Amino acid sequence: MRTFEKSSKLDNVLYDVRGPVVDEAGRMEEEGKEILKLNIGNPYPFGFAAPEEVIREMLDNVQVSQGYSDSRGIGSAREAIAEYAASLGISGVTVNDVYTGNGVSELINLCMQALLNNGDEILIPAPDYPLWTATATLAGGKAVHYICDEEADWYPDVEDIRRKITDRTKAIVIINPNNPTGAVYPREILSQIADLAREHELILFSDEIYDRLVMDDCVHTSIASLAPDVFCVTFSGLSKSHMIAGFRIGWMVLSGPKERARGYIEGLNMLSSMRLCSNVPAQAIVRTALKGAQASGEYVRPGGRVYEQRNYIYKALTDIPGITAVKPRAAFYIFPKIDTKRFHIRDDEQFALDFLHEKQVLLVPGKGFNWQEPDHFRVVYLPEISQLEQAARSLGDFLATYRQKWEA
Repeated sequence: MRTFEKSSKLDNVLYDVRGPVVDEAGRMEEEGKEILKLNIGNPYPFGFAAPEEVIREMLDNVQVSQGYSDSRGIGSAREAIAEYAASLGISGVTVNDVYTGNGVSELINLCMQALLNNGDEILIPAPDYPLWTATATLAGGKAVHYICDEEADWYPDVEDIRRKITDRTKAIVIINPNNPTGAVYPREILSQIADLAREHELILFSDEIYDRLVMDDCVHTSIASLAPDVFCVTFSGLSKSHMIAGFRIGWMVLSGPKERARGYIEGLNMLSSMRLCSNVPAQAIVRTALKGAQASGEYVRPGGRVYEQRNYIYKALTDIPGITAVKPRAAFYIFPKIDTKRFHIRDDEQFALDFLHEKQVLLVPGKGFNWQEPDHFRVVYLPEISQLEQAARSLGDFLATYRQKWEA
């Protein structure tokens, strides 16, 4: 009997949206167990909501959003995004340089498919948002991971980037603010990365979806604003800043010497047309959202939920013997380090499974973010402090006696 297997193109693609830990949590839920999920950056289930004006704008536009738009998006949305890019200091962006997408994830995939031939290399941070590595691999490219240095507040190691550039390298990816570490990169580091792209004639891809979720008076700088002579693709959207992850509206803007990327832009246009267009009702809210209040503003100031929950989880985790962490400055993730010798840990995925089984709390192991050592895990601190207290207490109790068992 004929059977159907997944494409061999997926054999080397690692993407932990599903995975043994998440699948096991689902199985446990089916058995009736209640799982505290600290694994995904989805604000709505934890009581965060979009501004009322954004909801009203979408409802008001549903009836006139029933047809396809231009493949890059409706004019009002793209104009507002171009104006937003200019406010970030990104020069030379016109309406024709703006592409809307069903979230940034779709656009990342589109960009990798349009750029990479088999064997082309692209520099991606470790740890990373794993979609970057997955889509580069799926496109036939080779993801080469450069190190972000935990001892230097998780900033990119510029010298490691330099060492890993070869004649097959096409581009450098930065994720700023960073998921999973919550780091915000200083201007000096960004300038050095821009210098490398300039020197080696590389594209800069900058994932900036958390650019409005910055705390502690940190200043987010868009790398494209520092490199008007380098071809850059900058990604952002509303899912996090306006707490509307399910609406699926993101964008990318092209800047720099676009004439040098004419062939690549032709590929982007081709792939954009093939998917017809992004979600038109969601596009209709972009101007209102960018001109008006953002949901995240009140949350990231002292007294706001994200700010206070960040402070709580950082202290609660680092108070546990064997856990250290760099305090995140943006987004709603923390990437703690666990003392693998103390707990005999060789496999971070097994650690996450053991914790899930014993305490019904779901975390993502560091390997899910292309981190090669079994010594980190990511916590999403969107739940209210009462739930974070439960999670931290559970982890402390679990680690008090935990020693990972190894097979002989």
